[in-house]
Amino acid sequence: MSRRILETEQKALEINLDERIYGAFAEIGAGQEVARHFFQVGAAAGTIAKTMSAYDKTVSDQIYGPELRGRYVCEPRLYKMLDHEYALLQERLRTERPGQNFFAFADTVSAINFQKTIKGSGWLGLRFQLHPDAAPNDVVLHVRLLDNDNRLQQQAIGILGVNLIYACYRFHWEPEILLQSLMDNLRDRVAIDMVRLNGPDFATVDNRLVCLWAVKNGLTDVVIFGPDGTPLHASELLYKKSILIARGSFRPPTLVQQDMIRRTYGQFCAEPDVNPESAYFLTEITLDNLRADGELNERDFMDRAEILGALGQTVILSNCMQHKKLIAYFQDYKVPRIGLAMGARKLQNIIQETYQHNLDNLLGAFGELFLRHVRFYVYPAREAGSGALLTAQNIHVPREIHFLYQHLLDHGNIVDVQEFDPAILHIYHKEVLKMIQQNESGWEEKVPENVAAIIQKKHLFGINSRKK
Repeated sequence: MSRRILETEQKALEINLDERIYGAFAEIGAGQEVARHFFQVGAAAGTIAKTMSAYDKTVSDQIYGPELRGRYVCEPRLYKMLDHEYALLQERLRTERPGQNFFAFADTVSAINFQKTIKGSGWLGLRFQLHPDAAPNDVVLHVRLLDNDNRLQQQAIGILGVNLIYACYRFHWEPEILLQSLMDNLRDRVAIDMVRLNGPDFATVDNRLVCLWAVKNGLTDVVIFGPDGTPLHASELLYKKSILIARGSFRPPTLVQQDMIRRTYGQFCAEPDVNPESAYFLTEITLDNLRADGELNERDFMDRAEILGALGQTVILSNCMQHKKLIAYFQDYKVPRIGLAMGARKLQNIIQETYQHNLDNLLGAFGELFLRHVRFYVYPAREAGSGALLTAQNIHVPREIHFLYQHLLDHGNIVDVQEFDPAILHIYHKEVLKMIQQNESGWEEKVPENVAAIIQKKHLFGINSRKK
């Protein structure tokens, strides 16, 4: 569908002139620019019941209640604001305005500071009705502000807030277009790395697909969703937690992958600089992997997400072909230790690619990847043909960087997974997938028992799509 992109002022005026829409704005911190757009374009009396900014923390606590963790730019604060402001609208105005659709817009934002030690980020949300007698919907998002100037970041929040309100009332029927329109007039200025849609008018929307659309349409390079499919954000989920990440296709998860995850996580949590009580494991699927067979297949993505959810996994979906890009993302959230679990062949490919693509800056390239707080955990594999065991100690490394690779081994940036099951190393996920799709027997023995049961019960990965 082709869509004409309107200027911010046009969007605000169109909402102001829609007599069905009426609501309140509450903005904390740097995000005090959204209501201004609606006032400046005129006809705001038809839309705005109230605007406020509880800039002082004590005043804010008196209105919305205290934050136990002392953080005000956070998801719980946003929901308290939405709850409070929407309830007041219903209580004070529903009798007087029975035919209007109410909304409460809220944001809590921290813009870049003078010293540039705070990069700028925030939470925005809209609680809104599409029918006066209907229960409301919520659209909540987290934004990273990319401008390197405080004033420009505030301006970007103003545009994004208008985009959000306009999108919810004009594109609620097409969630992917709703997401795309959030970036109108904002390309390269913001990254929207969490969007969550809830409510009666989004009852058929799967938020795992919302995560996929966000990455596919360039809103962000990284999103996270939980085992139940709920979009999550690193600032809330992983704050000051050590994390272990396993990247893979999970198409389907095999006995090898599950053994690697279990053994590596045990070794990770036993590290002296990792607190096991605040350690967290995540699986990662890349957009590039989802496109490995050509066009991006949403059904294939949902099959993988279904399996991982059933296994209790929290999933990262990313557009980070290079690990250093993913590592850089989590550095912003005070993650003390990052572990990356992978097979020996994968490590060999990473070393080769880093070498080939950075011949003029090898130290810099390897330095970006193998940071002090990052450790690569290498699960062994069998050499094709010979069947010899391939580990971090004997993978093929270009002669020119052998000294650099040895340095990484000596300093613990790369370590072997100490325990593993040698009896399953012959299992290869692409062969398992082929067996499933061609209805060959025996694949069930190469995946965890519960994975086999889910694939058969829910007909995942094309099983039974062909006759035997």
